[in-house]
Amino acid sequence: MKPPKIRIDNLYVTYPGRKRAEPVEALGGVTLTVTRGELVCIVGPSGCGKTTLLRVLAGLEQATGGSAHIQHDNPARPVKAMVFQGSGVFPWMTVAENVAYGLRLQGVSRQERAEMARHWIAEIGLERFAQSYPAQLSGGMQQRVGLARAFACDPEVLLMDEPFGALDAQTRLILQQVLLRQWERDAKTVVFVTHSIEEALTLGDRIYLMSARPGRLLHEVAVPFARPRDAIALRSDPRFSQLFAEIWELLRDEVERARLAEELTE
Repeated sequence: MKPPKIRIDNLYVTYPGRKRAEPVEALGGVTLTVTRGELVCIVGPSGCGKTTLLRVLAGLEQATGGSAHIQHDNPARPVKAMVFQGSGVFPWMTVAENVAYGLRLQGVSRQERAEMARHWIAEIGLERFAQSYPAQLSGGMQQRVGLARAFACDPEVLLMDEPFGALDAQTRLILQQVLLRQWERDAKTVVFVTHSIEEALTLGDRIYLMSARPGRLLHEVAVPFARPRDAIALRSDPRFSQLFAEIWELLRDEVERARLAEELTE
């Protein structure tokens, strides 16, 4: 059997306290795996270490203990790309330049990256805005540009940190559908962090539920919905509301514990 695409073993992350404050334990021994071509969602209360987990996978944070590894299958492709909350697009670059940015870093020729940028801009439906700057776009359009930039690089793994969290409900549904379409076409391995149980049920093959800080895994939920999926139609499936209620019951106490902890530190 091939090894998992992503393996996290007993991962701990502790931040030093400021001045005389106690150290902050962000992650308290997380173990999980993600198989190739799987879209896994991570859900938990605010401050539970979800983003820290992604940042360790992305190489942006150091683990205090344990390990996190992504299997790199094709050296000709980037192993990972990260999509942040908010688009993260560069305001001084046009849409086309933003989408092609990662390709330029990879050394792709100007002609080829222009062609690939045109392709991905068409995929996200922004052909009319290829030469526009981010300030001329809505938040949802900017987030589409961030998605297109990540897909254009053709990474083996996408790490997505609440990419739709700041958007209105309608735009969020549209971009969920955009992501579903692209993922079902490309079958990338995706780790998607979200606060939204509905979003996790819409997108994920499996959902990992995390405790309040220090973040630990509480439960693993298999999502039963067949693919391809429609982000709107899925919500009329009786199993959707049933699973939502079950997951909320599993998370309710952790959300309350996180809220109380936050109040005590204010």
